[in-house]
Amino acid sequence: MAQSERPQLYLISPPDLELVRFGDMLAAILDATDVACFRLALASGDEDHVARSADAMREICHARDVAIVIDRHFRLVQRLGLDGVHLGDGLHRLRDIRKDLGADAIIGSHCGTSRHAGMTAGEAGADYVAFGPVAASALGDGSVAGFDLFEWWSEMIEVPVVAEGGLNLALVETLAPVTDFFAVGAEIWASDAPLKALQELLAPLG
Repeated sequence: MAQSERPQLYLISPPDLELVRFGDMLAAILDATDVACFRLALASGDEDHVARSADAMREICHARDVAIVIDRHFRLVQRLGLDGVHLGDGLHRLRDIRKDLGADAIIGSHCGTSRHAGMTAGEAGADYVAFGPVAASALGDGSVAGFDLFEWWSEMIEVPVVAEGGLNLALVETLAPVTDFFAVGAEIWASDAPLKALQELLAPLG
């Protein structure tokens, strides 16, 4: 996941999905929008279900030259031909996971609102760090990753940064100068027209 001046889109799946219906929806979004990476982030702990979903989504993403990473299940990356893994709580294992997956795999780490966690992830070999939520949320301990954190990171650290959780139009406009990626998921999937909701959310990017 390379940096660019204009923040790129990082799409996150809903926690539960119906393969055919969601696959069609994802394909339509990828055909209409420039997406840098797709994260399969299923709530299910059923590895067979996760693997079937990953297989289907990989075909859709790779047909459109979009990278696909999986949430948590790093052992499935090589087996299923995925591009990498997103770690929500695996910071302590990041170096070992990097060793297992190799230099070419994408490894990202969610670091909440912590500069220290972000720097630790970067030093351990993360390709990107994600901070969030960026608005008040039931996630985590209620802390919010504010503009100052992204501004500091973008000025001081070379590792690409992702803004995630609770995005809205105003936050996209505010954070655009200080983030490399916007991770969008829950913000659009509840809509009857996810593509339209996505386009409206990202309108400040031009």
